[in-house]
Amino acid sequence: MYYKFNAVTQRLTGATANAYTPQGLCPAVPPVSSPMIFASPIKLESETESQVKYLRANKVPDLQRLFQRSNGVPVYLKGGLIDKLLYRTTMGFTIGGALYCLLTLYFVAQPGNK
Repeated sequence: MYYKFNAVTQRLTGATANAYTPQGLCPAVPPVSSPMIFASPIKLESETESQVKYLRANKVPDLQRLFQRSNGVPVYLKGGLIDKLLYRTTMGFTIGGALYCLLTLYFVAQPGNK
């Protein structure tokens, strides 16, 4: 028996030697539909509804209102305290790294002791 590794389902699929077809000649379709990876629907895929209801509420309209509000705050700080901390930490590391690079270049440029 010949086994092929299916990259989509991450499983070995079996095929007899006489049923071998190279992948370039026919599309490889998994015999069983793979489970959803990125979402956990309340209803199964086999049900006939066109929309799948997810466990979490849609936060996009609320976030759009928050980020599109014109209150003079830059968009990268509109998320609140966490955004301020991330911004200040990033700027601190950036300025500190630049100073460290300049200091290292200064010491490397000095003539060595002979």
